[in-house]
Amino acid sequence: MNTPLHGKRILVTRPSAQAGKLAQLIAAQGGKPVRFPLLEIAPADDPLPLQQVIARLDAYVIAVFISPNAVEFSVPLILSTRPWPATVQAAAIGQSTAEQLALCGIGRVIAPVERFDSEALLELPEFHSDRVAGNKVLILRGNGGRDLLATTLLERGAEVHAVTCYHRSAPGDGKLLVSLLRNRQLDALTISSSEGLRNLRALLDTDAFELMRTLPVFVPHQRIAEVAVELGLQRVRLTRPADAGIIESLCDYNWPDHE
Repeated sequence: MNTPLHGKRILVTRPSAQAGKLAQLIAAQGGKPVRFPLLEIAPADDPLPLQQVIARLDAYVIAVFISPNAVEFSVPLILSTRPWPATVQAAAIGQSTAEQLALCGIGRVIAPVERFDSEALLELPEFHSDRVAGNKVLILRGNGGRDLLATTLLERGAEVHAVTCYHRSAPGDGKLLVSLLRNRQLDALTISSSEGLRNLRALLDTDAFELMRTLPVFVPHQRIAEVAVELGLQRVRLTRPADAGIIESLCDYNWPDHE
C-alpha cells in the first residue's frame, strides 16, 4: 500500500486526552501510532484558588488559557457556576486551545496564528503595555512551567493572577518504552513539550537512551529542538506547529527504505 508512513511505528507522547488526533493522522497515512504519554494530567491539588477566581472573574480584562488542559480543568467548573462574562477577553496560546474553548461555547478568542508560545501571544496588540497597564490579567495553567508570560505582563504594568488548575507529572514507569526500544519496535518519536522530553530521558537507562539517540525525533517548536540537541539526540526534525505540522514532516521525511 503506497502511503507515506506505511508500516512505520511512531511514538505519540502527547497527554492521553490530546493524543487521539495525531494518532489518527498517523494511522490515516499508513503508520502505526504507539501511544506513550510523557505527561500525566490530573486536577490541581488545591481547587480553592480556581473557585475564588471564578467568583471575581468579571474583574479581569483578559483570561489566558495556557493549554487545552487548562480549558478542560477550568471552563466546565466556570460555566457550571456562572456564564462566561462578555467583558472578559479569552486568549489562548495556540489554536488547539482556542478550538477547545470554542467547543465549550467560548468563541471570541484571541490566539497567535503562526507560532504557538508565550512570546507570540505577547506580540498580539491586546497584550501591549498600552492595553494591559493597570488592568487585571488571569492566567490559567498547570503547575510549574515557564513564567515568561506572567513576568512580562507585570513589567508592562498589568496586575497578573496565575492560577494552577491542573497538575502535570512524569510517568511512573518506562518499562514499555524501554522494551520498544530494545526490540527495535519504534521508527520515530514525536515530542510536543520540553518537559515531556526531559521526562523521557529520565525514564531511560543508558542502553535504551543510546538506542533512542539515532531515531528521528519530530518536534513542533524550536525550544524543544534545542533541548533535544542538548540531551544528545542526533536526528532532530523541527516541524511546523501543532499536529498538522508534525504529520506533514513525518510524511515528507526521507525514510531509510525510501532512500
